[in-house]
Amino acid sequence: METLIGLLIIAVGSFCQSSSYVPINKVKKWSWESFWLTQGFFAWILFPVLGALLAVPEGHSLGELFTSDNAFKIGMTVLFGLLWGVGGLTFGLSMRYLGVALGQSISLGTCAGLGTIMGPVLLNIFFPEMNALASLTAAVLIGVAVTLAGIAIIGLAGSMKAASLSEEEKQQAVKDFNFPKGLMIALLAGFMSGCFNVGLEFGKEINFGELTDPMFRTLPATLLITLGGFVTNAAYCLWQNAKNKTFSDYGKSELWVNNILFCALAGGLWYSQFFGLSLGRSFFETGGVMDTLSFCILMALNVTFSNVWGIILKEWKGCSKRTIAVLTIGIFVLILSTFIPEFLK
Repeated sequence: METLIGLLIIAVGSFCQSSSYVPINKVKKWSWESFWLTQGFFAWILFPVLGALLAVPEGHSLGELFTSDNAFKIGMTVLFGLLWGVGGLTFGLSMRYLGVALGQSISLGTCAGLGTIMGPVLLNIFFPEMNALASLTAAVLIGVAVTLAGIAIIGLAGSMKAASLSEEEKQQAVKDFNFPKGLMIALLAGFMSGCFNVGLEFGKEINFGELTDPMFRTLPATLLITLGGFVTNAAYCLWQNAKNKTFSDYGKSELWVNNILFCALAGGLWYSQFFGLSLGRSFFETGGVMDTLSFCILMALNVTFSNVWGIILKEWKGCSKRTIAVLTIGIFVLILSTFIPEFLK
């Protein structure tokens, strides 16, 4: 029962994340870089700080965690946050060229597989005494394999879509649709985004131990990762502001209320996935199969819900019944992948 509760919590966070790109359409007369930077402040700074504060017991402060004793773990967590930030940038571009459904499917699918495996592998290199590789059991690897199979099926549906639609129909569904270019960007995004889970592995002990509620223990590490990601994204967005001469976006005071409101909404929805991941993992056995696969499960659910949004937003409009059937099979396989670890116990 606890496993089911944990999965439901992660699913709620995943649904919120998959909905986070819907407010984009409500942002008016701002360039992409201006929107991305503003929503990033809420998604990667403000809400993560508020979340991390929940991990601080009464009588203590968040600053107590950032000591020389934790310097190496903090440094590695932030470093992988910086690398994840590159994934975040290319992730946004992948949806520009592939749409919400297909862009998230390929990016998050790659992220799910690599993120799950890279964490224990790299942790084992730096801390061999932790025997992190022991967490990569047969059940975990099978769960990752099934997830990647579901992603591959959805990717096939995407290629079928690209082959069957005319250029005009592609543009109607996704304005800048470009499957070859989008595919390369999405794969890069997935590889770099997998660094988020690696950061979580390095930072999972940055908390107050038994004094911290188990539901909130990974939130300080989440803050460090998103802080690193914000630095990467902010540097790129400010460069784009300068290059495209779009700093004037921030001076359009008549748009502030509307645009900041929807940027805050997008940021809050995005952060919900990792807030839900932290809460959901507390219902799993620490170090068990479900705990190890939790990041992969989150990404699989993100793909599932993003494709639901893709259907709602009519990104698959005009596709053949065969293409929709392949897409449906891919979504079903992804949903199945979230329960496979329990079946293999």
